[in-house]
Amino acid sequence: MELNDLRDNKGSRKPGRRLGRGHSSGKGKTSGRGVKGQTARSGVALAGFEGGQMPLYRRMPKRGFNNIFAKQYAIVNLGRLQKAIDDKKLDTSGTVDATVLAAAGLVRSGTDSVRLLGKGAITAKISIEVTGASKSAIAAIEKAGGSVKVTAPAVETPA
Repeated sequence: MELNDLRDNKGSRKPGRRLGRGHSSGKGKTSGRGVKGQTARSGVALAGFEGGQMPLYRRMPKRGFNNIFAKQYAIVNLGRLQKAIDDKKLDTSGTVDATVLAAAGLVRSGTDSVRLLGKGAITAKISIEVTGASKSAIAAIEKAGGSVKVTAPAVETPA
């Protein structure tokens, strides 16, 4: 095979519609743009424009804000933890932390930390280190004979 023999697969490139080539083509004269006006010309940007009426995005009330400093938690439930142990994706001999969970495919990268929640059941004895954990998750792991180390500082609630 030579470089000059390379071709696209048949049907992978569709020819563009030929506009303005006679009325029998179905796209002659105005080329499907209608008659006169802004949209008949080039450089049209009408997205969100409602003819001078106050646009919908400005009529709707604005509420809340997005905190750019908020922590993004990867959530791991006990049921998924047990399934990974059963499938031999997770080794429970040592301490399980965020890097071990990522290697097992339970959390993705790009999150700040891992939070353990109590949905599902766990029977394996596991020692886990996470940033946050619910009370039910801690209780379930301790009942199974394991231990949970929460590394995040406790949030103080105002009295």
